[in-house]
Amino acid sequence: MSNVSQRIADLSPAERRALLAKLLRKEASESQPLSYNQQGIWFLYQLAPESMVYNVNFAARIRSDVDIPALRRAFQALVDRHPALRTTFSVRSGKPVQRVHPQVAVHFVEIDASAWDSEVLKTRLLEEAYRPFDLERGPVLRVNLFTCSPKDHVLLLVVHHIAIDFWSLALLLTELGALYPAEKAGVKAPLPALDSQYTDYVRWQAEMLAGPEGERLWAYWRQQLAGQLPLLELPTDRPRPPVPTYRGASCDFQLNDELSARLRALAKAQGATLYMALLAAFQVILHHHTGQEDLLVGSPVLGRSRAEFEGIVGLFTNPVILRANCSGNPTFEAFLGQVRQTVLAALEHQDYPTLLLVERLHPARDLSRPPLCQVMFVLDKPHQLAEQGAPAFVLGDGGLRMNPGGLELEALPLEHRAATLDLVMLTIEAAHSLSISIRYNSDLFDAATITRIARHFEALLHHVTIQANARLNALRDILAGIDRQQQAATLQQYRAASLQRLKAAKRVAISVSQLGSEGANGYGTPRQSGDRPHLHLNGTSPGSKYRAGNG
Repeated sequence: MSNVSQRIADLSPAERRALLAKLLRKEASESQPLSYNQQGIWFLYQLAPESMVYNVNFAARIRSDVDIPALRRAFQALVDRHPALRTTFSVRSGKPVQRVHPQVAVHFVEIDASAWDSEVLKTRLLEEAYRPFDLERGPVLRVNLFTCSPKDHVLLLVVHHIAIDFWSLALLLTELGALYPAEKAGVKAPLPALDSQYTDYVRWQAEMLAGPEGERLWAYWRQQLAGQLPLLELPTDRPRPPVPTYRGASCDFQLNDELSARLRALAKAQGATLYMALLAAFQVILHHHTGQEDLLVGSPVLGRSRAEFEGIVGLFTNPVILRANCSGNPTFEAFLGQVRQTVLAALEHQDYPTLLLVERLHPARDLSRPPLCQVMFVLDKPHQLAEQGAPAFVLGDGGLRMNPGGLELEALPLEHRAATLDLVMLTIEAAHSLSISIRYNSDLFDAATITRIARHFEALLHHVTIQANARLNALRDILAGIDRQQQAATLQQYRAASLQRLKAAKRVAISVSQLGSEGANGYGTPRQSGDRPHLHLNGTSPGSKYRAGNG
């Protein structure tokens, strides 16, 4: 028996009870409540703990030598620096709590990938990127380094969304650029001390919502979302499953420099921002595809309205609900003016958590779809962390390069496999162009349907940047005309392909007729009419152009 166990055994019953009470008080003091956004993610985690839908991943190729021990120490320093990365989650007295551990060893795994081809590497990356987390045991951060050769590695970071947002991920990448060379040199990294941590934000949020500011925010959202809240009814390719599986895919495209410049000019002329112009166009697309005039679209805001939270890793992002009214057939520029006012007011009231809105508004609940809004619009734009393009980089914009602390990184986009909503339009603003990714629920939509939406969106942007005073009905007519042109082109392609198949079949028929006229079937005896083969022109067997079979 150990000394500690012996001392406990020597205690009287009253002393043991006092010690147990002290330990319970200590554990309770270490356990903190969750923020409202964390509560929403925890609720879904309990419903499906094996789900990978809230895995936030980032992958990059490292085209340089890597001091692997120094890199491991740099990530350990990040875990030591940010308490959110040392947190586990559980339920106590019926309520979810988070516990920050004093010390947690970083989950850093080096994997020898020198014998793998690109397909094996891709498969293993996806397996690790979408491996579920155990939030009760931790860790919430996994680091994997796949070594293909001394100057070719793939770095994969996977973090559970309950502990991080994309600002935080960009922050980690920026700080890694200071910590890695410091660890290599054996010196202290020049990073400022952190005076706050995420649990301070949770306490601030609770106190703010319980006071006059919380009442002011609630009064705005109660008025903004008054009346019957609409469910967006985008036409789907398949019936909606009764319980979502969160399977997803993405459709990626880019707007060229010229169109991007015209969009910025349009926004400036209307006293709006690029974000507002893109959001308005997205809402017109939803109006066109649904015919609905009352629309709800979610859009995440940083949620860091106080300066002391800017350098903190954690889940601060809060999706605000933006309501649009397309009635009255307004011009696009008038509709953009409406969107501008809605966005400005929403930003002024952004600190009210969406989950609390759901609790207080009591929208119609349907387990097959998320409450309040089913689609989201996101614009990631440069900010003070973006001196080297960190936000766009962590969002996986392929081809981007960074050099944090001597690590020559090249963004490696991973296949998108998860969808919490029906559809999310993610727009990444670069220096001149715009990259767009439409992420969608693949249980509901085919890739061709999302490609059609992408084609509509780009065409709409072309038209409104030329004629901003076009009315919404006229814009919908233009989009319908694009569909008719596409259908005509598809029909023409089908007819041309059918004609080619018919000509091929005719040539085969002539060849068979000539073969029959020779009066031999390969054994020197005529083939009987009942023995003639049926030709299956829609399939071929290996090594042959056509497949024949007896009838």
